[in-house]
Amino acid sequence: MQEQIDEIILHMAKSQEELASILEAKRCVVCHLALMNQYIPPVNPEFEGLDALMEHSLSVTKSVTSYLNVLSDLEEAMSGSLECIVRELGDGPGEE
Repeated sequence: MQEQIDEIILHMAKSQEELASILEAKRCVVCHLALMNQYIPPVNPEFEGLDALMEHSLSVTKSVTSYLNVLSDLEEAMSGSLECIVRELGDGPGEE
């Protein structure tokens, strides 16, 4: 039984590593988008028009929101995993 628990924990750890690497890639994209916003002039930007500016701003906002939602999902997944692990560790070896 302990071997199965160890394998499950190992699998959960690997999946969380994959989630973390995906988040890291997404974080880089969001950071670059946010940095690009610094180069937009505050007065009379020379874009294709106000609609294009609003569309790009909305796109950046959606990217940041999506990144934060994924972080929230990762936190929830990790807390669920840790809850299972703590519960198994609390049961002790005598209850197998």
